[in-house]
Amino acid sequence: MISWASFLTIIGMLCVTYGTRLLVFFLLKNKTLSPRMARTMEAAPACVLIAVIAPHFVSPHPHELIALALTVFMAARFNMLPTVLVAVGSSALLGWLMSA
Repeated sequence: MISWASFLTIIGMLCVTYGTRLLVFFLLKNKTLSPRMARTMEAAPACVLIAVIAPHFVSPHPHELIALALTVFMAARFNMLPTVLVAVGSSALLGWLMSA
């Protein structure tokens, strides 16, 4: 069973994510976006990634902080797919190695 704290955290992230999406929609509804920006806005909203990653910035687990640093490094230099693959892979591998 999910704890109330986890449930409220998920609901809070949902509200922030959806609120961010609505805010951008209303701010940009009369603007013309470049084709590249339009693809970016449709493919992977940054607000979703921030909502997923943000709790790990305050994690007490070293493997999550290391995986987070690798993810930030990858995000600064590569496209979405390699970044997500490295993020998930490093988190899983480091979690397994550091808990054993």
